[in-house]
Amino acid sequence: MMICFGFAWPFSIHKSYKSRSNKGKSLWFLIIVIIGYSCGIIHKIFYNFDYVIILYALNFVLVLADTGLYFRNYFIESKTPDNAL
Repeated sequence: MMICFGFAWPFSIHKSYKSRSNKGKSLWFLIIVIIGYSCGIIHKIFYNFDYVIILYALNFVLVLADTGLYFRNYFIESKTPDNAL
């Protein structure tokens, strides 16, 4: 599950970067996923340290990058007149 879910993030990041739009994105979803990965990393550190922490960390970084693009696109959209899209 972690591997398959992790493969989805690069596609989402690419789409966000190329489209320069947040259509279909939810900031709340991204925040919840970041919190989930943070909790997974913390659990792995304190209770069950193994190689899966690498997957959690990689996915965390990818979601963080997608969240950064969300804010970039938000500012791009706020400066673009509605009729220019």
